[in-house]
Amino acid sequence: MRLRLPLARRLRPTELQTTLFWAGLVGVLGACAAVAFQEGTQAVQRLFWGTSGELVDSAATFPGWLRVLVPVAGGFAAGLVLEAGKRWARGQTSTDYMEAVLGEGTIRVRPTLAKSGSSLLSIASGGSIGREGALVQLAGMLASWLGRHRNFSRPRLKLIVACGAAAGIAAAYNSPLTGALFVAEILLGSIAMESLGPLVVASVMATVTTRQILGEGPRFHVRSFALVSPWELGPYLALGAVLGLLAPWFVRLLHGSERAFRATRLPVPARLALGGLVVGLFALRWPEVFGNGAASVNSFLQAGWGWNALLLVLGAKLVATVATVGSGAVGGVFTPTLFTGAGLGYLAGLPLHRLWPTATAEPSAYALVGMAAFLAGTTQSPLMAMTIVFEMTLDYGTVLPLMLACVAAYFASSGSGASSIYAQALARKNGRLAARTVSELIKLDVVRVKPQTTFGELVDYFHHHRHNWVYVVDPDGRFLGGVSLHDIKQHMGEQALAGLVIASELLHEDMPFVSMGETLTRALEQFLHHDGDRLPVLSDPREKRLVGSLAKNDLLLSLADQQTLG
Repeated sequence: MRLRLPLARRLRPTELQTTLFWAGLVGVLGACAAVAFQEGTQAVQRLFWGTSGELVDSAATFPGWLRVLVPVAGGFAAGLVLEAGKRWARGQTSTDYMEAVLGEGTIRVRPTLAKSGSSLLSIASGGSIGREGALVQLAGMLASWLGRHRNFSRPRLKLIVACGAAAGIAAAYNSPLTGALFVAEILLGSIAMESLGPLVVASVMATVTTRQILGEGPRFHVRSFALVSPWELGPYLALGAVLGLLAPWFVRLLHGSERAFRATRLPVPARLALGGLVVGLFALRWPEVFGNGAASVNSFLQAGWGWNALLLVLGAKLVATVATVGSGAVGGVFTPTLFTGAGLGYLAGLPLHRLWPTATAEPSAYALVGMAAFLAGTTQSPLMAMTIVFEMTLDYGTVLPLMLACVAAYFASSGSGASSIYAQALARKNGRLAARTVSELIKLDVVRVKPQTTFGELVDYFHHHRHNWVYVVDPDGRFLGGVSLHDIKQHMGEQALAGLVIASELLHEDMPFVSMGETLTRALEQFLHHDGDRLPVLSDPREKRLVGSLAKNDLLLSLADQQTLG
């Protein structure tokens, strides 16, 4: 018996190990959803345009009427899907994909499918928006379904949904580190290993699966980056600061466009069609406005652009993005934001390189740094912004300028008093976290025994449950105390004790506990006086009926969540 119990406890997985397993599975499911969404987008794009290739490259062959008609029709169809989705999902739809991920861990299937279908139509018809929004929500939906099916506690459910979001980002950009950091830095506000570990596992599995299906390689292809001179760090620092000051205006434009479109009081399909019309009209002259902007970024990273052509394309793309997002199209703005930062960085690098050709890098280097800096300013997440550009280029030479520019952009943006692009969604989350109590995290699968339970029976309980304490209750279910594994494990081989010693003789009557109505902060204080991984939860301090238990890991995850905006 002394050998069997330690062996069984070692072989039985811990809660963290179980969470890592499910995080890995969520990563695989998220990658499969990403591949399915991409294949669906290409199929609908062939239906709209007759081609599944890059729209920007093919647009020159399209007649002008098609460039206008398809975005309008696609926007109208996307709006119809949203309207139909409201009825199908009983009014639960929302175009804010971040709101679903930042919720309580429950992402419903019907609203998610409606939003993803609408996003697919907007993207396939040429809308100036990214696909990461749909991928995050699809992966989060699968994670939520899995967690609810497995009856996860609320903090663990929210963590597994966060793993889905990380998998969606990783699959969208072929960037595992960015996927984990995006969720940890922006959504959870914490890089503690209790949350970061599962996020990393989900991101890695999503990236591996995506690469196995679609192939691997950097998202952007650039010429080798090199820091020409240490003095060049000065211009990179200045570029980051300037873009950090400009980033809040980009966010204000997006929010202002949303308000302007809502003020029209047009039906949702008409609003999205109007946004598509703006994209189509600009595409008559500048087809680069189609899509999320990745093809155009690759173009001016590899080939030189003139400042006048780039300035016009940048302005047209900005208007197209603002119109698409403001109209209510479902999607993300990651890649359009990267495009804007790359264009501004390139425009800054052109005169610098012409003035000091031997002391500065080519303009494409400033475009790369501009991408990261502008993203850091809009999201106020410098670490994630550094990693996404590095992972999408796989060029180590970019690291030093990226670090400097992203930090400068962050301080310039946050120092101006501006909020990040996700501030509204995070504010709604903060309101939900105002008052959390123990009752929200309670586990009902508590191990309870009677005072007359024998030593042998206690050993069996510890053998079948991976807990360090067994709770003792009277016949009416009132909590009397706990029996610690530490007290009995040295005597497990003594057969004479099996029927002689009972639970009441091993009882710790002064064992800490919490009641259902107490705050999580109070529960944390009680854990400071307890060496176990769980605390007994009682109905109230007077009646002391044992209701369940509170896991320390669940408590830490919830408190980390609450401190995001606390």
